[in-house]
Amino acid sequence: MTTARDLALVALGRPADRPVEQGDLSLALAGAEAIDLLEIEALTLDGDRVVPGLPVATGDRLLDEAVATLAGHGSETVEDWLWRRGRNLAAAYVDDLQRSGLLTRPRRHGLQPWRGRSVLADSPVRARAEERRASGEPVFTALIDAAGMGEAPDETPETPNGDAVTTILAAVGDAVTRLEALRLRRDVESAAFDNVWRG
Repeated sequence: MTTARDLALVALGRPADRPVEQGDLSLALAGAEAIDLLEIEALTLDGDRVVPGLPVATGDRLLDEAVATLAGHGSETVEDWLWRRGRNLAAAYVDDLQRSGLLTRPRRHGLQPWRGRSVLADSPVRARAEERRASGEPVFTALIDAAGMGEAPDETPETPNGDAVTTILAAVGDAVTRLEALRLRRDVESAAFDNVWRG
């Protein structure tokens, strides 16, 4: 399993009353993919710029898609890649988890139509993702925090090792902050528009 898939499993395992913003999760998933690709040398960084590395087949459909998106885009910043790759990525992971049987609809009783959200199947894969979350692994914890799923920390988290990983995590944090600013601006503009119509 990949870091991004583990992150998606943790996000989908959250209670219904604590949802995750899809945009924040999509950016964090793109960051997780970048870290996995860095580890297998499918990409490297030159400062804050993404440089395609070895063309590799990972065996994971979405991670292979991520490798393919590196080709033909020249040198772009990590944050630019996160925005490009992250577009609707959370939905792509939900679809992928459904296809693989890790995300299912609860059984319904009688002829009542199914209502509600899909649920994660109990599986060793899900258990491993939750163990990874509980372990406090620095990189995974940083991605969880960036996606808005972190709990109030009891202590200062460890800093992840490696300049390239730190650069990717910083870019994820910056992108999520920028997305929140865009959301706030949209909400303010929408409220102002509503006020004009109310007179």
